[in-house]
Amino acid sequence: MFTKNSDLLRQKVYEYWEVVKQWFFNTPERSLAQAYDAAKKIRNIEIEHFDNQIISAASVNETPNVMSYWHNILTQNLTVIKLRLAEFQASRALLEISNPVLLDKLQFIDEVIEKYQQQTLIISKINQQSASQPLKIDSEIYQNTSNVINPTTNNRSIGFLPSSIGRTINRITTDFSPNAEADFIRNYHISQNRTRTSVRFLLLLIVIPLLTQRFSKEFLVSPIVEHVRSQKITGIFINSEMEEEAFKELKTFEEQLKFQTLLKKAPSLSPEEIKTTVKEKAIEIAQKFRSKSQEAISNVFADLISLVAFAVVVANGKKEIAAIKSFIDELIFGLSDSAKAFVIILFTDIFVGFHSPHGWEVILEGLAEHLGLAPNRSLIFLFIATFPVILDTVVKYWIFRYLSRLSPSALATYKEMNE
Repeated sequence: MFTKNSDLLRQKVYEYWEVVKQWFFNTPERSLAQAYDAAKKIRNIEIEHFDNQIISAASVNETPNVMSYWHNILTQNLTVIKLRLAEFQASRALLEISNPVLLDKLQFIDEVIEKYQQQTLIISKINQQSASQPLKIDSEIYQNTSNVINPTTNNRSIGFLPSSIGRTINRITTDFSPNAEADFIRNYHISQNRTRTSVRFLLLLIVIPLLTQRFSKEFLVSPIVEHVRSQKITGIFINSEMEEEAFKELKTFEEQLKFQTLLKKAPSLSPEEIKTTVKEKAIEIAQKFRSKSQEAISNVFADLISLVAFAVVVANGKKEIAAIKSFIDELIFGLSDSAKAFVIILFTDIFVGFHSPHGWEVILEGLAEHLGLAPNRSLIFLFIATFPVILDTVVKYWIFRYLSRLSPSALATYKEMNE
């Protein structure tokens, strides 16, 4: 059995290696083709929408929203060209390629991006002379964006006039500023990039550990566990609950067999035949629970590997975590007072509400079964009696300490809805 699995694993690894090798040797042509396609998209937009001119507000008379749309497409394609050309240069240093068509594509790409490189230099010089601070969109994505949302400072400052009047005056003054449109587009791009970064990193935090757990269990941990358990004489069951479940299943099968024989719904069997049938069923149940035990052991090691993968992603994504914090702050404080109260009530009722112990019990029993542990009712009830209480205390402290200061109206709405 282990030899068959080893051959299958070796075959899958070989097939995967062939795919990776083919992908590696095709990297120069593939990366250059993608950069060439992006350059063609830019060129087609210039011809069809900008009278064969560069993609700029000076070329045509369009509204700010339309220009923002074309600017986003231009930025995306220029980014693709930059990344794919870097990939092409790196792979070309390792692989020997000789294709005259590549030179034509490179020349076309250079002709397209050269105009925008010059335009970028001009714009950067203008911004350095006119603005008090340079535009650093990429760095501002990973900062706390206190200008976008900073509710604490607004509520702490107490003056002769309400702070809302000052904010209204500042907003009107900003709207009449000559740089209002540029600042609006700049803030829009910052918010857009922050949202994309946050969503992409959240997906990575979910997808990478799940894929790591799945593939490490399938191709690494399970074959090793099966080999080790086949070499040594190990028990079929790894906990007493599995053993009781197997005995119960075997007893149920034996009683069903006798019941059907007595009702003549099955051929009449002699005691020896019944014993043989029950023995075959016992062997089948033993194989089933042996596989279940191996799967539980594999889950433990695969989960540890996935936790390592999660830690690596978090350790390498400190800037993305800052962007996520800013994104969540803006998302939460952008909700209305009733929506904030609804979210708080929903969260507290699910995790610390009246019916939450049943949910915690199901979760803990499922986790124990996943890891091959026998559910300990005393520990489960102890956890249910302490953790939701601690969580409820933390939530109430947060409501008392922060929500009353950040959003008093949301606190009043929460109290009314909760009553």
